[in-house]
Amino acid sequence: MEKLRIEVVYALPDAQHVLSLGLAPGATVSDALEASGICARHPEIDIARQAVGIFGRRAKLNQRLRQDDRVEIYRALVADPKSSRERRAAERRR
Repeated sequence: MEKLRIEVVYALPDAQHVLSLGLAPGATVSDALEASGICARHPEIDIARQAVGIFGRRAKLNQRLRQDDRVEIYRALVADPKSSRERRAAERRR
């Protein structure tokens, strides 16, 4: 049985962690996160609260993976993008 090639990605402001895995067919996002050990290396990750996705689209932890999927762990936004744009526009008008 051929394994699925999967990447798990976690980006920080100063570094990006990309882990390549081989998982059994039928593996889920949760399986990939567990197999990667990313949560043990980065204790600030709380999968129960943080969003995850596959190639920029939100995914559920029980979603099945396909060959060459990239599982991404998203960090909380520091600032609301809309508010930031409005603030910058107001500063330019001054």
